[in-house]
Amino acid sequence: MRAAACVLLALLALALGPAPAGADAVRNNEWALAALQIPDAWATTTGKGVTVAVLDTGVDTGHVDLTGQVTTGPDLVGGDARPGDPFWGVHGTAMASAVAAHGHGAGGRDGVIGVAPAAKILSVRVVWDDNDPIRRLSPAARTDAGARAGNSVADGIRYAVDHGAGVINMSLGEATESSSRMAETDAAVRYAIAHGVVLVASAGNGAETSNQTEFPAAYPGVIAVAAIDRSGHRASFSTHDWATSVAAPGVGVVAAQAGGGYLVGDGTSPAAALVSGVAALIRSRYPGLTPAQVRTVLERTASRPSGAYTEELGWGVVQAGAALKMAATLTPEPPVPAPARAPSRTFGDGRVPAVGLRALDGRGLALALAPLPAGAGLLIVAILLAMLRRRRPSGPGPSTS
Repeated sequence: MRAAACVLLALLALALGPAPAGADAVRNNEWALAALQIPDAWATTTGKGVTVAVLDTGVDTGHVDLTGQVTTGPDLVGGDARPGDPFWGVHGTAMASAVAAHGHGAGGRDGVIGVAPAAKILSVRVVWDDNDPIRRLSPAARTDAGARAGNSVADGIRYAVDHGAGVINMSLGEATESSSRMAETDAAVRYAIAHGVVLVASAGNGAETSNQTEFPAAYPGVIAVAAIDRSGHRASFSTHDWATSVAAPGVGVVAAQAGGGYLVGDGTSPAAALVSGVAALIRSRYPGLTPAQVRTVLERTASRPSGAYTEELGWGVVQAGAALKMAATLTPEPPVPAPARAPSRTFGDGRVPAVGLRALDGRGLALALAPLPAGAGLLIVAILLAMLRRRRPSGPGPSTS
């Protein structure tokens, strides 16, 4: 189905050809690095000392471009899929590589290199990949298959904070959710910010359908990332509304494929992962900056052709080199108070927003990633802001079946 949270794009898994040709095809197509001023930033830092939590479908720790980078946390969504299965870690591996892949071969010149190649990844599994058979089961059958109930995203945020993450990437989202889950996820977001953790989320891929505001991107304090194409314009599928903070490449983004090989992806998911990498660079060089200061640096140094804020691209396209220069001028501020609410101990499931992945050479198997109900946010705040911005009426959110 076409869900309100996304536009379903094609996914093609690719096993690249001979090593030299494959390496050239991969590295030469990483146009996102130049668009974000990443080579300039690497003169200052490559992300050493920072852990980025990737809340997703799991990460293939054996991929040649991610070896030694990934620590595997808990599986909070459950089910009977295991690492190595064709429906485990597809989306998560791609996102982790955009953040911190280190390449391979002599000098790391082959394969994918992420934005912060010296950073570490903490993988926390909070959603199922779209082709996991558990999605076709009834709720009772899912429980029999090991699925867990509750709010996996909220619990994943808390786990990441408690286990040393400096940045949390959430390439996932949902437009509607129950008030109880909204409260849980909002409390987890505040818990992370109070502990100095930067949160980044995809804005959503629903512009061509309902263009609904998505959560967790729309929670106060979360950096919501829109997607641009190679021309620097908003990608046609990228959700645009009041929640948008900044933008990053989201069309033709090269990423690692679970099980080996590479993918090329379209979506706000890879855009968010790239910005999480930039946030890791900032935290590596200036660890005392608060999440609010990191967000301010990203927004004030972004490239915006219009010269002003727009719902299309927020404050503009992130520029890592300029962001690091501005960060050097800031004095760390006191953190915000931690919320009094006790940490949630429930678990759950959700859906990942679509990321279109296609082969560099046209070979492979066509699949699709559906969107993920990840919790929502402060409903009253969302409604009031939406009314103030005179958004058009929203359609129904995606189902969990």
